[in-house]
Amino acid sequence: MTEFSAAERAYLRTQRLGRLATVDPHGQPQANPVGFFPQDDGTILIGGLAMGRTKKWRNLEKNPKVALVVDDVVSVRPWKVRGVDIRGEAELLTGPHELGPHFSEEVIRIHPKRIHSWGLEEQGEG
Repeated sequence: MTEFSAAERAYLRTQRLGRLATVDPHGQPQANPVGFFPQDDGTILIGGLAMGRTKKWRNLEKNPKVALVVDDVVSVRPWKVRGVDIRGEAELLTGPHELGPHFSEEVIRIHPKRIHSWGLEEQGEG
């Protein structure tokens, strides 16, 4: 598993929303906004309401390849953006977790295989 840099970890902990991309059975991409939770072991957890009934869950049952992009606009003038692109494999988990009572028992765990970040210079990465 690829590890996050200190700047990437710090940035991810300040963000709450990312876009999760999966591939459907016909090979077509699907992207959805998701809440995510960076873990101390270097994985990312994604929870939601009725997660086990979502198209993203069904897509990942067939093909575990996944991408999660987390980014934001720091400044419009001058234009400055920053973000992290995480590519990896998803593990589908069912059962008790500590994400909160408003999430269903199904959770997606992303195991990063490739990480690319940009605009994190002031945090020591680019």
